[in-house]
Amino acid sequence: MRRTRQDILSMMRERILILDGATGTYLQGLNLTEEDFRGERFREHPVPLKGCNDVLCLTKPDAVIAMHRAYIEAGADIIETNSFNSNRFSLADYGLEDCVYEISRAAAECARKAADSPLTPPLERGGGVLVAGSMGPTSKTTSISADVNDPGAREVTFQQLYGTYYEQARGLIDGGADILLVETIFDTLNAKAALKAISDLGEATGIDIPVMASGTLSDASGRTLSGQTVEAYYASLSHANLLSIGLNCGFGAKQLLPWLHRLAEIADYTPTRACPT
Repeated sequence: MRRTRQDILSMMRERILILDGATGTYLQGLNLTEEDFRGERFREHPVPLKGCNDVLCLTKPDAVIAMHRAYIEAGADIIETNSFNSNRFSLADYGLEDCVYEISRAAAECARKAADSPLTPPLERGGGVLVAGSMGPTSKTTSISADVNDPGAREVTFQQLYGTYYEQARGLIDGGADILLVETIFDTLNAKAALKAISDLGEATGIDIPVMASGTLSDASGRTLSGQTVEAYYASLSHANLLSIGLNCGFGAKQLLPWLHRLAEIADYTPTRACPT
């Protein structure tokens, strides 16, 4: 059952919501084989698939659902879908670029099954687990030249990013995601393409889609890979009606703390919306 923005804000007013842990390292710990990644669906696929965690939503969904259940049992209030790389550019490395929608929808369905399990107390009893559709940064950047000799060179256009983000977001929402999480943002122009796609999808479907944003800093200077400070990162995305804004990954949780404090100081959020994460 998908939660509305008001449902989510009500939960946030009552308690701190805990986000789950890492997806990639959990799945790596299962020591899955090439055959596990291929399953029957991709048994004759011409490209090796081991390492493409997202495809497991199609070929080994029970493992993905079990991961979500483990995080719920550990106390997570929000579980992220296994769809970090479910975009046309990242999936192209595995010859799966035409499976963006299918994998994204399956990822949300796996998380939804875990969240809606009879083992999870319902919202009206103080429980309820939210599903956040994970949307990673892709393997491309719109802000940095791909050629040191040509500052204007780019490997991807804003419109191309918009297109694959729209496809991914549509799959995640159709699969039952409550929230869309634009995460590990190293280039806010990429994130703007995602936010535009989500906004347009919301208008097309009539769904008020809650969005979380989470950036990543490249080093102790407190800047993103594209060179933005925390202040610039926030300013670039503050136009969106975000549920939360925060930081993830980067160079370590302890080292991120000063920058999280700085983000909390400058983020202009009111109780009617949300607090920075």
